[in-house]
Amino acid sequence: LQKELLKYKQEARNLQGIKDALQQRLIQQDASVLQLKQELLRANMDKEELHNQNVDLQRKLEERNRLLAEYKKELCQKDRHLQQHQAKLDEMLRQLSEASYQQVDLERELEHKEALLAHCMKREAEE
Repeated sequence: LQKELLKYKQEARNLQGIKDALQQRLIQQDASVLQLKQELLRANMDKEELHNQNVDLQRKLEERNRLLAEYKKELCQKDRHLQQHQAKLDEMLRQLSEASYQQVDLERELEHKEALLAHCMKREAEE
């Protein structure tokens, strides 16, 4: 009986050692699981923050695209006005050039008539 008791005590000590080792391993695994849960929580928070930043950047991009479209529209209108004014300016320059030619012609005609008048006056004075 004594031998058996010693045997069972030894077996109980071995089982207690195994139990203690398993409990220690379970504690380590619990700590690892807790650490993984914390890392997962941080990762989810980072993911949510990145999602919010992405949404904000998307909104800003849409706003800038809208502004860009408005600026392009305004630029097209200004280009059209510029082309209209350029056409008017070209027409006025053509008219000015034409008027200059007419002025030159009239000045020549005036000089010619003044010369004729001077010639006539001189002839009249001689007569």
